[in-house]
Amino acid sequence: MTLVSFGLPVYNGVARLEPTVRSVLAQDHADLELVICDNASTDGTEELARSLAAADSRIRYHRHPHNIGLVNNFTYALRLASGTYFRWVGDDNWLLPSYTSRCLELFDRDERLVLVTSQMEYTGPDGSRQRDGYDGDALGSDDPIVRFEELLRLLNESHLLIDPLYGLLRREPAAAMDRRVVLHEDQILAAKLALAGPWGHIPEVLSGRGWESQSLSSVARKIGIGPWGARFATLVECREILRGLGDFPLTAEQRRRARRAVLGLYVTRHKRTVRHRSRKLLRMALNR
Repeated sequence: MTLVSFGLPVYNGVARLEPTVRSVLAQDHADLELVICDNASTDGTEELARSLAAADSRIRYHRHPHNIGLVNNFTYALRLASGTYFRWVGDDNWLLPSYTSRCLELFDRDERLVLVTSQMEYTGPDGSRQRDGYDGDALGSDDPIVRFEELLRLLNESHLLIDPLYGLLRREPAAAMDRRVVLHEDQILAAKLALAGPWGHIPEVLSGRGWESQSLSSVARKIGIGPWGARFATLVECREILRGLGDFPLTAEQRRRARRAVLGLYVTRHKRTVRHRSRKLLRMALNR
């Protein structure tokens, strides 16, 4: 049976951790491991995680002696995993018991796939739930730029449509990709995965996670970058995506198409930012 690894990066998650762990361990695919990476938590996370690991040999617990940052902790969880396939889980995630076996069915049918996603349900701080459906097939194309263009389109449209960070990955290609500590780093990784190979998708809700809208400046502080990171987030993201094109064997024409797609991403987001700031300035003027 194929080993599937789950990586659970956590920091001060004692109030949320156990249901997520139970959800992973309840998978109907028996050959799995759960790697918990504790980012030097200061609450009861360590005690809870160690007790869970002592009760189930499928759990491996690692504690960092100091906080290494959010992105680096995600990367470390992947580095410690040993399965053929890998999935990150947050400490507020849940999975249906059939999640892993359903994803593996797609991998078994198509050896080209580097990632299988499913629809997700998002729960807000007030308990409200949101979901949407993606039913396209462009992410399964043999043409890397068709996949790349579709991914960038989805990133601009809605986070509800597809969430590559919380899909089941073929571990080795993902582990070979560099991750930088910048805003929207998960989107940069998704762009690289789109270039790496076709994706499969299950148009059903098989998992869920918490969702809270946060300002870019708030997220920047959380991942440990300065205020400039929020101000130039789109520019930095596009630069990193363009830099990543060099990691893939693309033709000159494919590179031109990819650069046009990145330019489209930048222009669309820049226009959105200008509209947002204009409305903010107008409200400030009217409230004087």
